[in-house]
Amino acid sequence: MSSDAQTQPLDVVVVGAGFAGMYAIWKLRQSGLRLKVIEAGSDVGGTWYWNRYPGARCDITSMEYSYGFSEALQQEWEWTEIMAAQPEILSYAQHVAERFDLRKDIDFDTRVTGVHYSDDTGLWEITTDNGREYQARFCIMATGCLSVPNTPVIEGQETFAGEVYHTGNWPTEGVDFSGKSVGIIGTGSSGVQSIPVIAREARHLTVFQRTPNYNLPANNAPLPDDYQTKIKTNYSAVREAQRHSQIGVSEFSRGLGGLGSYPEPEEEILRTTEEERQRVLDEEGFEAIRRYNDLALSPEANEMACDMFREQVARVVSDPETAEGLMPRGYPYGCKRPVIDIGYFETFNRDNVTLVDLRRGGIERITPTGVETAQGHFEFDVLVYATGFDAMTGALLRMDIRGRGGRSLAEHWEHGPKTYLGLQMSGFPNLFTVTGPGSPSVLSNMLVSIEQHVDWISDCINHLDQKGASRIEPDPDAEEAWVRHVFEIADGTMLTSESCNSWYLGANIPGKPRIFMPYVAGVGVYREICDGVVADGYRGFEISAG
Repeated sequence: MSSDAQTQPLDVVVVGAGFAGMYAIWKLRQSGLRLKVIEAGSDVGGTWYWNRYPGARCDITSMEYSYGFSEALQQEWEWTEIMAAQPEILSYAQHVAERFDLRKDIDFDTRVTGVHYSDDTGLWEITTDNGREYQARFCIMATGCLSVPNTPVIEGQETFAGEVYHTGNWPTEGVDFSGKSVGIIGTGSSGVQSIPVIAREARHLTVFQRTPNYNLPANNAPLPDDYQTKIKTNYSAVREAQRHSQIGVSEFSRGLGGLGSYPEPEEEILRTTEEERQRVLDEEGFEAIRRYNDLALSPEANEMACDMFREQVARVVSDPETAEGLMPRGYPYGCKRPVIDIGYFETFNRDNVTLVDLRRGGIERITPTGVETAQGHFEFDVLVYATGFDAMTGALLRMDIRGRGGRSLAEHWEHGPKTYLGLQMSGFPNLFTVTGPGSPSVLSNMLVSIEQHVDWISDCINHLDQKGASRIEPDPDAEEAWVRHVFEIADGTMLTSESCNSWYLGANIPGKPRIFMPYVAGVGVYREICDGVVADGYRGFEISAG
């Protein structure tokens, strides 16, 4: 190890100082463990540190997208909007770091390159891009599910002479689009959020769309004072409800806005008439699609709801050709996480916005002045990639992670990610993942899932220390059984339909194995399973002494 290495092994190294890494510091300190967090960025915040693009916003009610471990923190922080924007969420993260003095345990501007397990010492050896090296008994990967931007390889992209940006790695100082012509590639969540904002600033905006989305209106607004008081008075009940809910959102948010804030649908669309559906569409617009409970399992029901959605697009977008281009077809509603938007479809009624529907002819190359497509050449001054992330596994596979016998994680995941409970991998003792593949993760309120995972990991480390044990890893059979279970729960739903090509399946990354990664059964069910595993003596794990 280099002269800059830790002279004494740590108890725990945590990779990442987003919300998971920050909470890990607070939690592990309670047990007196020696720890260090390694962070590539210059400050805390993780996803909300890097994703500073215009319009970036949470799709969960802000008062529920927050930590629940400190009553004092819950009471003192004042949110301003129903669904907070990136600057406010980053300010919250920075406030938490200051309040609990978290930064003293974080090495910033340090990117992990290697994470190797030593069979001789039983320690994890961590190397970084600046020469710092670390040793620890345990390693926690708090690297985030949406932390590796995906930039597609397009012929000629290096020749573009103008400014180039990616929504997942936005400049800290921001970007001024005033008087500029802008081209944006991608209409996933980051595209849908940024397009209305950029359109208001730019001289002209050209949107290159491969796949239209089933977007839902955010209904965002300033946070009502009476609601904030209600939540703060009942925070203990809110947190308990979150922990046992489907996606980590309590009934206290019902009707306010954001994912999980609407009552459970009770009506079957297959039992409705055309007249009834038209009435609902007149009254509820895009939100009508939330109304029906038979869309997840019935392709016929799903397509009926999709027809309603497409009709609403035609109602909102004035130009028929543009409206047709914005209508999703060929895949079901619910196969992707709904995108919450603020004025997205209305933006295409602006004179300075052009839609390029790539289904009519795709991108052939990028030129020094713009983008050449099968439909023609489009010129602009600025190019923005809103092309999403190598989700859930990208950050882990970008590092050289090697377990027992030098076996790499890339080898272990050659045919798709395999974990037990989304917490550990067989052959990688004492290595934990926070909200990894095989857990509710991106299908949930991430703050709720993060706290549950970090609590479980902390309790596990304490259990090993109390028992005088030194290693824990999953039994290979338990890991295989869990992978099958995760798929079986999702199988038959729109999430795994043949026509669905979502990043839940890794379908946005060329060559990535197609396997469904999140756990669909819900936050509450998953928590019960994890607690049951512990109560049964860490069933499915192999624990050994050093």
